[in-house]
Amino acid sequence: MSALPLRSAARSRRGLLGLFRREPQPERCAVAPEGQRLYAIGDIHGRADQLERLLDRLEADAKPAEEEPCFVFLGDYVDRGPEVQRTLDILCRLPERFQRLIFLKGNHEEALLTFLDLGVRLEPWLAHGGEATLMSYGVARPRGGFAAGDAEELREELREKLPQEHLTFLRNLEMSYRCGELFFVHAGVRPGVPLEAQIAEDLLWIREPFLSSQEDYGAVIVHGHSITQLPEQRPNRIGVDTGAYATGVLTAAVITPRELFFLSSAP
Repeated sequence: MSALPLRSAARSRRGLLGLFRREPQPERCAVAPEGQRLYAIGDIHGRADQLERLLDRLEADAKPAEEEPCFVFLGDYVDRGPEVQRTLDILCRLPERFQRLIFLKGNHEEALLTFLDLGVRLEPWLAHGGEATLMSYGVARPRGGFAAGDAEELREELREKLPQEHLTFLRNLEMSYRCGELFFVHAGVRPGVPLEAQIAEDLLWIREPFLSSQEDYGAVIVHGHSITQLPEQRPNRIGVDTGAYATGVLTAAVITPRELFFLSSAP
């Protein structure tokens, strides 16, 4: 089976990244079922500006296509970036624009919900970008900064200021999505464990041994979570987290019945 053509509109901070080279012949081809065109969007992390730009490009790509488009968001919508609230506003309104939408949960949504529900693990959440979420919703920053001792007060203020629409969105996120021989998830899967037996902790958090594994999982795993300068295509997985909150490059994999390529928010 011949290698799939790759092309990209991605740029880095150093300029145009150019066309992706053809990959070695894959053991399993990452292709969508006939009649479907799948868009897998990487970690947004509060970069509403990059999200809007990428959505325009995806819509322009989908309109002339013959296949039915389906947009799969791979999680991590909150934290780190400056416009978490506007990001969730955009995502909540997307059903007015696109028909088939799948929203997956990331580890950052899990951390936010854990804090909202239980008032615990504030410091680990803050250390991984939670402060940006609090400030995006107008939660007052205490003198001296956010601290564990302020957890209950911060929790109550955030619960008051978080729109019900956003909370409903966060609570309804899916853990994974299977489409033909493609398995979409936020972080990855545990090698040696059947896909139907994967646990939430691995789906949300895993890096190794998943990233270096060459195992055939019975499906190509499409994921975010682990940042790379360029999107990755390997025989058993596709990674599309290009660190939008820091690089300004939000990436999507476009998977059709015949090809795989990448589009980004970069100019």
